[in-house]
Amino acid sequence: MSIREHFKINNPHHAYLIEGKREEVFPEIVSVVESWGVKISDNPDFCHISTDTFKIEDARNLKSLTSERGITKSKKIFVISANNFLLEAQNAMLKVFEEPAGDVLFFIITPDIAALLKTLVSRFYLIKTNKEDMGNEAEKFIALPVNKRIDFIKKLINETEDNLNSTRSKSLKFLNALETTLHQKKVSRVTLDTFEQIFKAREYLRQPGSSAKNLLESVALML
Repeated sequence: MSIREHFKINNPHHAYLIEGKREEVFPEIVSVVESWGVKISDNPDFCHISTDTFKIEDARNLKSLTSERGITKSKKIFVISANNFLLEAQNAMLKVFEEPAGDVLFFIITPDIAALLKTLVSRFYLIKTNKEDMGNEAEKFIALPVNKRIDFIKKLINETEDNLNSTRSKSLKFLNALETTLHQKKVSRVTLDTFEQIFKAREYLRQPGSSAKNLLESVALML
């Protein structure tokens, strides 16, 4: 289903969080907004922020921009596309969405919703365009001996090593699938330490400069 089906012209949600690829999602957003009769080109109330990593300075700038009055008669529209949102930036963004202005509309595009704080995600209307399911990979991983798990991780990383953000996103999805599978299968040998290691790996993966390979290997050894 096209993301267009989620938008209502008469009563749109104030903020949409869309999981997908920016090069695919952004043109659809533009098409939807233009179908509402809102001009995109040379519109001072339409702002597209595209960045690799959304930092605390970006969040503060966004808060400042949203507090300014619009120039046109239509809503102020912000489209933010980023591969990674730093934790301090997410915390700062919470304040923007706690009491949203009535004349502001947000579209956030990210490759992995699971990488965001749940308290932030709860403030959005969610749209998922990614269809990747790593449940089967997680089950295979659990059944392997330790040395084979390390080989599994190398293969997983090598498939996206040319794109750091794709590697991080895929690793996060894999950890989420692994955690879910371990809970559902109730694997007897799994201890609380294993889930704590998955949690730590996921948190570190969200930080710039982290090594997906090393973090996944730490989980493989702990399991």
